[in-house]
Amino acid sequence: MRILDIRERTYPISSPIRNAYIDFSRMTLSLVAVITDVVRDGRPVVGYGFNSNGRYGQGPMMRERFIPRVLEADPGDLADDHRDNLDPAKIWAAMMRNEKPGGHGERSVAVGTIDMAVWDAVAKIEDRPLFDLLAERYGSGTPDHKVFVYAAGGYYYPGQDVSALTDEMQSYLDRGYSVVKQKIGGAGLDQRGFDTDRERIEATLAILGPRQQLAVDANGRFDHETALKYADLLSQYDLFWYEEPVDPLDFQLQAEVAAAYEGPLATGENLFSVQDARNLIWYGGLRPDRDWLQFDCALSYGLVEYLRILEMLDDHGWSRTRCIPHGGHQMSLNIAAGLGLGGNESYPDLFQPFGGFPDGVEVRDGYLIMPDLPGIGFESKSDLYAVMRELAA
Repeated sequence: MRILDIRERTYPISSPIRNAYIDFSRMTLSLVAVITDVVRDGRPVVGYGFNSNGRYGQGPMMRERFIPRVLEADPGDLADDHRDNLDPAKIWAAMMRNEKPGGHGERSVAVGTIDMAVWDAVAKIEDRPLFDLLAERYGSGTPDHKVFVYAAGGYYYPGQDVSALTDEMQSYLDRGYSVVKQKIGGAGLDQRGFDTDRERIEATLAILGPRQQLAVDANGRFDHETALKYADLLSQYDLFWYEEPVDPLDFQLQAEVAAAYEGPLATGENLFSVQDARNLIWYGGLRPDRDWLQFDCALSYGLVEYLRILEMLDDHGWSRTRCIPHGGHQMSLNIAAGLGLGGNESYPDLFQPFGGFPDGVEVRDGYLIMPDLPGIGFESKSDLYAVMRELAA
């Protein structure tokens, strides 16, 4: 058993939307295909992966460093010692050979993207859903077939008014989501921007029904004064969470916000290693009884590293149910179901065809039922698989 080829192509996911920090007008991502020598139904088994939105495609780094290391390795060194399959941990180690520790930046995205494709291939070789495989190997033995998902949107874009925002949020509620998320901080950090965000928040809250909640996301934009000013405002509302108020690596300021804000906080999507995640737990002031962790395997060296993060959380008394990964993709959905996480993000309309779930999967009362599909299940999302199939052809 061996990997015959690994292919990467960069695709645009550009959009006129913006959050408090960046706009997405030139955003890209990398799509990867891992082609194996295992043949099923006359075709080679191919695993697919892509990186989450918010970080650009990493093609040059993959092609120059990480892909060659895997293809140059002895196939026996990448094989599972106990199963007739590939070993994701061994492939991960091959990619990271000759890489210095630290510097967990864009290379974590490159490795995480390839890692996703490897896990897709591994589960397909076993002809079973990835979430089922993960539950057996690393979870309770029984996956969660019913998974909580929330709808992420509420970006700023040209010409948007409050009515357009509430129409968007209502469309998510109409599709079965019970929690919706919108951006804050993008209208400016002056008083005008603050007043605009207050109006946007209160407009969305006004359309929510029983057992429906709003989450807000500052994308790490706020300084000390602004983060605390918003904390005071948001304390008036029953929010699902106040997300990433400050720079993701400013653990001291994060702790100050946690001390001032009694409601749930969420952060972690821009921390890309087990070391960074541990520092957040040690120094970020987060509270295991209410706060949420959003580490995203596709941005943080992949599932191999995410398993280390979960082990670290176990050691520090955090429940896996406090983890709701960023990214809105099917990989994290499988991880949530297989490893007993608290749920998953969803982009019902944005970053297509990469965001969203397989065709026909519906959200009801904030939950979806996991489809029984081999691997991650990309083949059952027709618009996405059309792009993937072209890369692997």
